[in-house]
Amino acid sequence: MTYAISTRLAPSLIGLATAAFLTLGGSMSAFAQDAVVATLPQDIHFEGQVGAVGIATLYGDPKKAGLLSERVRIPAGFKIMPHWHGETRTAIVVSGTLYYANGDQWDESKFKAYPPGSFLIEPAKISHYAMAKDGEVVLHATTIGPTSTVKIEQAKK
Repeated sequence: MTYAISTRLAPSLIGLATAAFLTLGGSMSAFAQDAVVATLPQDIHFEGQVGAVGIATLYGDPKKAGLLSERVRIPAGFKIMPHWHGETRTAIVVSGTLYYANGDQWDESKFKAYPPGSFLIEPAKISHYAMAKDGEVVLHATTIGPTSTVKIEQAKK
């Protein structure tokens, strides 16, 4: 069953400005639009700081206009604080369980669990946050670039 929900993929691109181009060892600009791009799982390498969200850019460039396809790895226990993106995104949970909620302020009581196989559409400018509560989570995300992320200040407690 498909549900219409106002969700966004929190993990993608948080705090990361760089990504790996992993298409058969070349730059995306080297491929024509009609070229086949194929990447085996063992050839997907995540970029990012240890203990933080890792991103593997499979196709496209997050800084340029055009299709962007990425794998996003969220370490166990990692919290992605409230933020929003300027573009609509789609995501599929590949492994692990993503805990996800909408809103401007962190509130774990609002989390819904999304197990492997779950599909989310994140409309542009919808505030959201997420967590890899039970263990590592891997997502497959797709959007049209260029991408942007706006962090939301949290109320002082």
